[in-house]
Amino acid sequence: MRVIADAVTDPSAGSAAAPGVGRLLSSWQPDVPALVLVVALGTLYGWGVLRLRRRGESWPPARTAAFAVLGLGALVVATMSALAVYDHVLFWPAAVQNVLLDLLAPLGLALGDPLRLAVEALPERGAARVRRAVSGRVVRVLTFPLVSTALVLATELVVYFTPYFATALRVGWLHELMYLHLLTAGCLFVVPVLTHEQALPSWCTHPVRAALVFLDGIVDAVPGVVVMTHGTLIAGAWYLHHAPAWSPDVRHDQQIGGGAMLGIAELVALPFLLAILVQWARAERVGNAVLDRRLDAELARVAPPAGEPLAPSAPAAERVRPWWETERNEVADRIRRRRGDG
Repeated sequence: MRVIADAVTDPSAGSAAAPGVGRLLSSWQPDVPALVLVVALGTLYGWGVLRLRRRGESWPPARTAAFAVLGLGALVVATMSALAVYDHVLFWPAAVQNVLLDLLAPLGLALGDPLRLAVEALPERGAARVRRAVSGRVVRVLTFPLVSTALVLATELVVYFTPYFATALRVGWLHELMYLHLLTAGCLFVVPVLTHEQALPSWCTHPVRAALVFLDGIVDAVPGVVVMTHGTLIAGAWYLHHAPAWSPDVRHDQQIGGGAMLGIAELVALPFLLAILVQWARAERVGNAVLDRRLDAELARVAPPAGEPLAPSAPAAERVRPWWETERNEVADRIRRRRGDG
């Protein structure tokens, strides 16, 4: 059973006190299932990092910080902060909760790259199991970009425009299940796009992924707009019955919640897109370095040793032209340009 924290209870009024800035920052309540999940994920991630360090290998501190602060931090804030304290008396904290679980927490967890950490930290047999699990047919279907985008949108719409949300407010275990549902739906899109390329189809290159993230930012704005402009109250009977005397009009409360969902969705889309662009730039640098090494090796094989005179030219009919003069591809074009500059 969820209990409102004593810090926000007004004894004279017998109801939740108005959420001022100080009260919003200082009001917390435990959520045991969420806490167990946070501790489990943090322990497993920390174990992987320590295992790599004991082997003399490094793990980027920025990834650890993203996983712990942005990923796990968003989980804690969504389920145990003032948002959880007030979500049963006001709609907007519940709306912010849900969008944090659906968008921000998956982004932070994905930026931590937990799948690669698991593969590198586990023994070969365990790493093989992880690869098989995340590359199976079911996972490939669920993480197919268009499918996962549709799942995120459908999850938000089902939560708010079916009895799901109103029932979850009354039933504690269903409320916890809704948290997990939102987090899982968000991870199905974010984690493969940022970290697990093997689960994506071959055509899903970095430019395509950037376009998908841009499209996802537009799609993620839809639930906020619909909630903000929807004529029917969402879980209206519950909030009309439980609204404290100091709360805004229930309809205005819903508009605030929809606006918060819209704003957070657009704010999260920006770092998501930037992360994809950074990955794209890094992949281009790696590809160019590999290509330059190949070019140097090709030129070294055809160039005459230093000081050795050039062989007389063969008759045109007997001359064998090198492949880069006859083929049309990126490597050949670069060799021709390099020889022309020389």
